[in-house]
Amino acid sequence: MPRQSLPYEQWLDEGLRGVIRRALSYAAEHGLPGQHHFYISFATAAADVEVPPEVRARYPSEMTIVLQHQFWDLVVEEDAFAVTLKFQGRSNRLKVPFAAVTAFGDPSVNFGLQLRTALRQRDADARSALAEEEATQPAEDGGTAAKAAAAGGKAQPAAQVIALDTFRKK
Repeated sequence: MPRQSLPYEQWLDEGLRGVIRRALSYAAEHGLPGQHHFYISFATAAADVEVPPEVRARYPSEMTIVLQHQFWDLVVEEDAFAVTLKFQGRSNRLKVPFAAVTAFGDPSVNFGLQLRTALRQRDADARSALAEEEATQPAEDGGTAAKAAAAGGKAQPAAQVIALDTFRKK
């Protein structure tokens, strides 16, 4: 019998999504009390995320929305939430599955969550998209980067994104 680990991180993220769901449900029913406001980051390319095409074009991998003063029709379901926000003066409806949420914060009380399984999935999707894009980019000699690498040439290295949190004192 193969040895497997219990999926603690997944279970933890499911619990954290429950906290997010409860906070959003409270806001949908009662409004946001006092200075409370939410920052919600999510993977725009994740399955079942519904955002207008022009918004997705501006934020192809991830975006952060703020629910504070100008949001309307917040509806919270078991697996997703939907809200109307204004982008460049136009009202747009967004629907975000909780599985796509990568971070949630309420700065008014210094509260924040990062969902690890969602972050890993987002990063894996980004690496996959980058690899696919690099494979189809023309090399300097007119071939593709993949052909250049196969012929012994060097493809351009991918840009690396480094999280600033790595360097912060704890």
